[in-house]
Amino acid sequence: MGSAPKKIYDAVMVTQPSVMFRRNRSFYFMYDSAWLVLLAGLIALMRAVGWSGFDVGWGWHLVPILLGACYIQVLSGVFIHNCTHSNWPRAVNRLVGEICGVIVMTRYASWEILHRRHHKYPDDQENDPHYVGPSFFKFLMETMLINLERNLQQQFFELWGGKTPQNVRREQLRSVVSFGTMVVLFYAWYTALGGPIFFAVFLPSALTGIVHVAHFNWATHDAKNADGEFKPVNLDSGLFWLGNRVCFGLYYHANHHKRANLFNPMKLEQAARLPVQ
Repeated sequence: MGSAPKKIYDAVMVTQPSVMFRRNRSFYFMYDSAWLVLLAGLIALMRAVGWSGFDVGWGWHLVPILLGACYIQVLSGVFIHNCTHSNWPRAVNRLVGEICGVIVMTRYASWEILHRRHHKYPDDQENDPHYVGPSFFKFLMETMLINLERNLQQQFFELWGGKTPQNVRREQLRSVVSFGTMVVLFYAWYTALGGPIFFAVFLPSALTGIVHVAHFNWATHDAKNADGEFKPVNLDSGLFWLGNRVCFGLYYHANHHKRANLFNPMKLEQAARLPVQ
């Protein structure tokens, strides 16, 4: 494979977005533009062949499909989480991340770049993209919906010349382009699935996935700690016990911060395990 094709292949299929983000100040524009072109092409193709989604109608028969979709959303969050730590085989790690990013709607780059930051500055109020607090509702509405975008901009300023007026305008434009790409992604899902499945299954399951990711991050950083000393913890009681068995040890989060290269942190060797709550 020649030099230019290899660079393209590595950028699309192998190299983590955080690496590309550090190398190229225009990474996000190229990344979102690529997704816009791909999604627009898929929408145009579906329209051209007359595809209008699945003809399943409305009714209670969609409930089991919704339950399955909710599990797929949660599991996609688990899988993309492992992709950020390159825990899949190298040849497919980025591919799995991009597929899961489309399912959970964030797209892979934002998830990976922000999660890398989280591991670099866990529970640092200034630098952790999702620093927790005692109120889950506040964490969901302010941190997960606002601070993530703020932290992306902060990372860009740190890498590419500070918070200059030019960089601020650039990041404002990048934010608009990223949001627009997400809107097109939603429309692509609507076109592919059709009205009943999109509104009765996909949207509720996507919302479930968002709330679950927020609660997972909140709970596994000991947000209820009365002293405010938030840190990664292992949870394995009640519903957390079930979650660990169906989601590859997801709530063994202290173990994960200790050994992020484990696909299932519940399987950390006994001698190295951290306490369980």
